[in-house]
Amino acid sequence: MILFNTIFAIIFICFAYVNLNDPDAWLWVTIYLLGTFSCATIIFAIYLPTFYLALTVIYTVYALFLFFSQDGVLTWLTKYNMPDIAASMQVDKPWIEKTREFFGLLIVCAVLLVNYLVYV
Repeated sequence: MILFNTIFAIIFICFAYVNLNDPDAWLWVTIYLLGTFSCATIIFAIYLPTFYLALTVIYTVYALFLFFSQDGVLTWLTKYNMPDIAASMQVDKPWIEKTREFFGLLIVCAVLLVNYLVYV
């Protein structure tokens, strides 16, 4: 689990870094740094299962919001037939950012849930 958490701590730091130029950087940098912190606790043998579970719940609720919001993931799936979300951000494609954010949250939630289940 130390290798798993080390890899994801590095990934989450990278995710936080690439979000520094976003208008809502305060939110996304915080989300990813809390993910990094949760991985770091495991690396240093500090186990906080309640913290992992609380973040998982909060991030899942936010992911559901992004899924069902206007121009969110559901719109990307149904109205636009899942075009490439790796394209550059464009005003006429507002679903790209919400869909990317949704999948970023899913990654963090998956890591948090693994840590919770292993260390509960």
